[in-house]
Amino acid sequence: MRGTNSLLSDDIRVRWALPVPSGFHARYSATARRYLYVFVESERPPAIARGYLTWSSRPLDDLAMHTAAQLLIGEHDFSSFRSAACQSKSPYRCIFGIAVRRFDDLVVIDVDANAFLHHMVRNIAAALAEVGRGERDPHWLRDVLLAHDRSRIGATAPPNGLYLFDVSFGAGFGFPRARPPAVLRAAGDVW
Repeated sequence: MRGTNSLLSDDIRVRWALPVPSGFHARYSATARRYLYVFVESERPPAIARGYLTWSSRPLDDLAMHTAAQLLIGEHDFSSFRSAACQSKSPYRCIFGIAVRRFDDLVVIDVDANAFLHHMVRNIAAALAEVGRGERDPHWLRDVLLAHDRSRIGATAPPNGLYLFDVSFGAGFGFPRARPPAVLRAAGDVW
C-alpha cells in the first residue's frame, strides 16, 4: 500500500487491499452505494473548507428536509433528479434509506441506494435545500418525484460537499466497512 500511495496524487489514498475473484467488477459487483452531502450554515463562506462543503448563507430547517427526504425511499423513477447527460438505460433506482442530520452548523444528507443516476444526489440535495430554506413545503418533493421532469427543481447543487462514503459488495468479499469522516464522528456517534 505504501508503494501504491507513493505514486498517487495527494487527494487519494489506498487504505486497504485484498485479492478478489476473477469475476469481480468494482462497479457491477456492488449491491449498494452510500453518499453524504454536506452543507455548512454561515454568514460568510468558509475559508479553509470551502472546497469540501456547500455553503448556505441562510439557515436550513433540517427537520423539514428530513421529512421531505423520506418521500424518496423505495424504488421509483428518479427522472426528476437525473442529469441530461445521464447515460443510464433506466431511471429506476431504489433508495434504501435517507436521513438529514444536523451537527452544529453542518447539515448532512446521508443517502443509501442500490445505485444512483448521474447527478442524482446533487439534485436531491438541491431540492432538499429549497425545502430547508422554506421556499418549498416538504410534500412538494413527492410532486417533483412523480412529475418525472428535471425542470421541476432548480440548479444542480455544487460538487463541494458530495462524498461517496461507502460501496457495499456483500459479506462474501470480506471488505472492511467505511467509517464517517472524523469531523462527523466528533459531532456525535449516530453512524
